[in-house]
Amino acid sequence: QVQLVESGGGSVQAGGSLRLSCADSGRAFGIYTMGWFRQAPGKEHECVAIISWTGSTTYYADSVRGRFTISRDNAKNTVYLQMNSLKPEDTAVYYCAADPSRGWTTARRGYGYWGQGTQVTVSS
Repeated sequence: QVQLVESGGGSVQAGGSLRLSCADSGRAFGIYTMGWFRQAPGKEHECVAIISWTGSTTYYADSVRGRFTISRDNAKNTVYLQMNSLKPEDTAVYYCAADPSRGWTTARRGYGYWGQGTQVTVSS
């Protein structure tokens, strides 16, 4: 059973930082590819970052590369998204997602498990 719970969202001014966490209560976290997605009002889901199950490979969307960092601690069943130099356009609900098949895709359909989402609001 995979249960993903995000935390760490909130409101911040432009240029600020937030760190999102996503904890899984299941036993197999360490073998999943993990991704962070976001959805802004009126927009489609966007994959912002992916991390392999070993943590050795990462992907970032062009819109966040150089500002966001994805990491994981398999001993704690947790994946993180460190967000620096935040911009108003980063405002969205952020979701973590797990792919038990250890695939590598930015498509939503590649992820079988999702958290409930956490709101990030960046004001100018």
